[in-house]
Amino acid sequence: MAEIARSIVARLRQFLGDRRSLKRQKASLPFSLSLSSPARSLNGARRVSTMGGHTMDLSSNGVSLILPKITLGEHHLIGENRLNVKLELPVGPVEMQVMPVHYESLEDHETETGYLIGAKIVSMSDEDRVKFAEFVSSLTDRKR
Repeated sequence: MAEIARSIVARLRQFLGDRRSLKRQKASLPFSLSLSSPARSLNGARRVSTMGGHTMDLSSNGVSLILPKITLGEHHLIGENRLNVKLELPVGPVEMQVMPVHYESLEDHETETGYLIGAKIVSMSDEDRVKFAEFVSSLTDRKR
């Protein structure tokens, strides 16, 4: 039922326009994702599970992530408050914490498979923020 609702909302956005204030720029960049609080194993050591994917688009305050699964281990990614993302920019990697806002299955998508997670960027180092902002700005400049 929830999948149907998300699909309807996604299609409405296509016809009515998107309500997001900052225009997202198309960009397919590889990334790795991990949980912000790694699970502990039986011996007390932290286990960090990661999953790779690529972006669909991004803006200065958000990213659309395409992943093969909506779960990482036994954790549902939308149920997590924050996720760690290491995004591979052409100028080098940047790390950020993001908060998932919505997701949808891409089973009916023409070219993508898996899941799309829309996420808000909640923290990033100053150095990574500058590199990321410059990259997003370069995408905007190319369209003009």
